[in-house]
Amino acid sequence: MDKSTENVTIYADVVDDVLKNYLDKRNEYKELFDMANGYDISKPSNKIPIQVYLNMCDWIEKKLGKFNLIRIGRNIGESTYETMLSKKMIAGKCPPLEVMKALIITSHLGVQDPKKRGWEIVSSTEKSIIMRKTQNFNTVLQLGLLDGLIRKSGVVGVNVSLDKEISKGAEYDEYLITWL
Repeated sequence: MDKSTENVTIYADVVDDVLKNYLDKRNEYKELFDMANGYDISKPSNKIPIQVYLNMCDWIEKKLGKFNLIRIGRNIGESTYETMLSKKMIAGKCPPLEVMKALIITSHLGVQDPKKRGWEIVSSTEKSIIMRKTQNFNTVLQLGLLDGLIRKSGVVGVNVSLDKEISKGAEYDEYLITWL
């Protein structure tokens, strides 16, 4: 996978979604909040280098553990679902496959990447989807994001796991999403 970040930006609301989980510990996690210094995250549509987001995710994973990233991912997944609804990409409770199709569009709108990387649907069945991450998003956070999105679709028994991992030699991270 191409992990380059040159000229790749994300909207400030993504950075804000990460930081708002720790507002009550702003002083304790000063190093994390300092990563956003110099960037105006008060306006959701401001563009921030994706490297800022990646650095924050790395810091959280190393200092606070993977569960914190999964929790943040779930929160981002839920807010992304609400964005999909408000922009009429989906209509209320809809099948998980429709939500994943909307994720592809949302990631292209929310991440400004000259190489157009983001998400791809590898395969789907009535009770599963395999998603391939082609953008340099944090691997662990995406477990929570996908979980949060699929749960909002109304299905139950959701499980999200890594099917293929770059860290284990795969070309891309691929996520197996199943439900009952």
